[in-house]
Amino acid sequence: MSFTPPAAPETGQPTASRRRAGLRQALLLTLAMGCGILIANNPFRPSSDNPDGTARGYLRFKEILSYVDRDYADSVDTDALADFAVAQMLEKLDPHSVYIPNRDRDRSDAFLQSDYDGVGIEFNLFRDTMTVVAPLSGGPAEQAGMQPGDQILSIGGKRTSGMHLSRARLSELLRGPRGSSITVEVRRARQARPLSLTIARSRIPNTSVDAAYLVDDQTGYIKVSRFASGTYEEFKTALADLRRQGLTRLVLDLRGNPGGYLDRATRLADEFIGGSRKIVYTDGKGEQYDSQTYAKVAGEFEEGALVVLVDEGSASAAEVVAGALQDHDRAILVGRRTFGKGLVQQPITLSDGGELRLTIARYYTPAGRSIQKPYGANYAEYSRELATRASRGELASADSIHFAKELRFRTDHGRTVYGGGGITPDVFVPRDSMAHSAYFTKMLSHGVARAFALSFYQAHKAELEGLRFEQFNATFRITDAQLVGLAAQAKQVGLASDVATMRRCAPLLRNQLKAFIARSAYGSVAYYTVLREQDPELQRALHAVGDSTAQLALLGK
Repeated sequence: MSFTPPAAPETGQPTASRRRAGLRQALLLTLAMGCGILIANNPFRPSSDNPDGTARGYLRFKEILSYVDRDYADSVDTDALADFAVAQMLEKLDPHSVYIPNRDRDRSDAFLQSDYDGVGIEFNLFRDTMTVVAPLSGGPAEQAGMQPGDQILSIGGKRTSGMHLSRARLSELLRGPRGSSITVEVRRARQARPLSLTIARSRIPNTSVDAAYLVDDQTGYIKVSRFASGTYEEFKTALADLRRQGLTRLVLDLRGNPGGYLDRATRLADEFIGGSRKIVYTDGKGEQYDSQTYAKVAGEFEEGALVVLVDEGSASAAEVVAGALQDHDRAILVGRRTFGKGLVQQPITLSDGGELRLTIARYYTPAGRSIQKPYGANYAEYSRELATRASRGELASADSIHFAKELRFRTDHGRTVYGGGGITPDVFVPRDSMAHSAYFTKMLSHGVARAFALSFYQAHKAELEGLRFEQFNATFRITDAQLVGLAAQAKQVGLASDVATMRRCAPLLRNQLKAFIARSAYGSVAYYTVLREQDPELQRALHAVGDSTAQLALLGK
């Protein structure tokens, strides 16, 4: 805690000047003592190479902040200034060292949690109104009577419809301590008046294995969206279940997986890698941050065809898994070069309750490849790197990817792989340009397609409940008239299109609408099953995993 003495009156008298000088000396002495206490109590002490430089920097910052707080012309928020200064300092180090204020920690940590206290609904945000996509089966919201298509008007007496609240804020309003209750007001189709539902919150699973099912009698598909606290257990359960159903080959989907807990990722990789082979190693400033992780257990699927799907959204722990499986020739990687996030962050809880996530080491694959892509002092340029890949054609053509000869490495069976940032797949699949077109992406981000599908589901709920999913998937088609209706709904929220644009997007829109309807009527596995029809990367992966000759040739066996 700093002490800021009151400013002396500016009388211009020599005595006043001496008084100010004395006060400043007292302030400096207090700051110096505070600096010594902070460093002494901090388990992460400054390097013995430059302890005086660290103390001087700390003293300089505290002195400037104290003067700003005391003497600046306008009132200031010193906490906000300190947060800004810390963020700018860390940005100079690398793109992934960050400070998370105490007020934001719960939201940040939620990403890595496998459950939370809440009501259990998946919702869409359309025209600034929450619309329920599906309540969790058996969860509090379903038990209270919540249905797909219900529009939530208020939560706990707080108006939410038309209030321009973010998805994150709306989720916060629904969450709360287990056992507490929340009242929501909903508007339901064909109901004259809004309904009031009281929901008792409970523990809600926040799964990271989004889908696990058999594509055919032998081929399994598992999608892992992140590496959270319960990911390994979820994955083991899903894999064991598919094995009982007859799985002999597997497609593991890590596309868009931003990472998470390293130990969950390495344990998952250990299920595929036999013996005691290396999975990953880290190299830091000192030996205390150097580590090597090896396979330890007899895995559930150490034999059998394995394909891993990756793309530019696969990062960090997901890249560790992909790199280990590729270096050991255990899997074929299909897709596009991964993000290239190979810096290890150590979470450090600070005295104010905030958390510093400081880079302490770099990840390396078993063959010695650095996963981290190059970065400099320009954070904005680093954040635009994926857009730069697109502009130079890397997402459309494998011929646009170039590597320096010194970045060449060899897998266990002698295949050439490259370092220098990210993991490059064995089989390149260009990004679907139509799926990333402005019209299609806005149709999804504005919630138009999902809202249209929910309206269809509500209007045809009885018919859909009379069909098994297999019947629905084999016979249901989105008509031209329905696409015209979708375009009209999109126009109402400012998404105009011409005939040519609609025609190009039609196959994807038909598939996406069908998938959304399947999600509401039959669940998440049905959703992913329908999407498979228009997923060129997954189609290529299924071909690769089923072609044993091609697989053996690629892996050099």
